[in-house]
Amino acid sequence: MTAPALTCPEWFCVRTQTKREHIAAGHLREVEGVEVFCPRLRYRKATRRGKIWWVEPLFPGYLLAKFTLSEMERAVTFCQGVRGLVRFGSVIPAVPDAFVQTLRQEVRNRSEDDEELFAVSPVIEIGDEVEIAHGPLQGMRGTVVSIAPATERVKILLEFLGQPQAVNVDLFSLLLPRRPIP
Repeated sequence: MTAPALTCPEWFCVRTQTKREHIAAGHLREVEGVEVFCPRLRYRKATRRGKIWWVEPLFPGYLLAKFTLSEMERAVTFCQGVRGLVRFGSVIPAVPDAFVQTLRQEVRNRSEDDEELFAVSPVIEIGDEVEIAHGPLQGMRGTVVSIAPATERVKILLEFLGQPQAVNVDLFSLLLPRRPIP
């Protein structure tokens, strides 16, 4: 691992205060000579109050910042919401520019309007084996037989009292199958 060049801007991984990534990103954006990338996920989550939109950082406790290390290390390190730079001993490794650009492009492709915020939704297909996570049928396993995306309802076939029964359940009450990332 080589030390980063001290005279040209490079991407670095910045540690932030817990649950303060957006605050650190906002303050770093005000520092001249610092470019910030702090991607966030937006998804629906079932709660006791119903389904709500939830926003979380893609990298909890971290963000990416591009700056000249020799000139801006102190300003970045002491910015509000920042805990420091990721280090390995005395070495502060740079994050490859190609990685950041690829990640930015992926976020842009999935984003509606914000270049750092992208929505994710559950992926379920007919034939998937699922488990009911809560409610009176909690713990029962079944096979998805139909999906109504507009109403976020799923019909699953359960083995109940010795015979198969088709049951309509809320998509957010299911434990979804794990899928490999493409």
